[in-house]
Amino acid sequence: MIIVKAILDAQPGKEEDLEILLRAIIPKVQAEEGTIEYTLHRALNTPRRFFFYEKYQDQEACNYHMATSYLQELLKRFEEQLVRAPDVELFEEIAGFSRTK
Repeated sequence: MIIVKAILDAQPGKEEDLEILLRAIIPKVQAEEGTIEYTLHRALNTPRRFFFYEKYQDQEACNYHMATSYLQELLKRFEEQLVRAPDVELFEEIAGFSRTK
């Protein structure tokens, strides 16, 4: 499994616009066969900070996601929405558990 952590800091006053853009991509990513989880979060103490937790079945699925036209279009729009480039890091899942609600 490949895990992606992406942290995005909105420019002041752009929080709602950024959230709309980030929410809009979720149904498109949901249709990707190799995407297991794609969850958007907002920081409690820093409401301009968003965090995506992404889980892919393998590197090929992650690469596919990164190359999609809708993600590339979103990345272009980040220039006007973000304080800085997204903080993205890849991880290999090695241990843990998951519960359903």
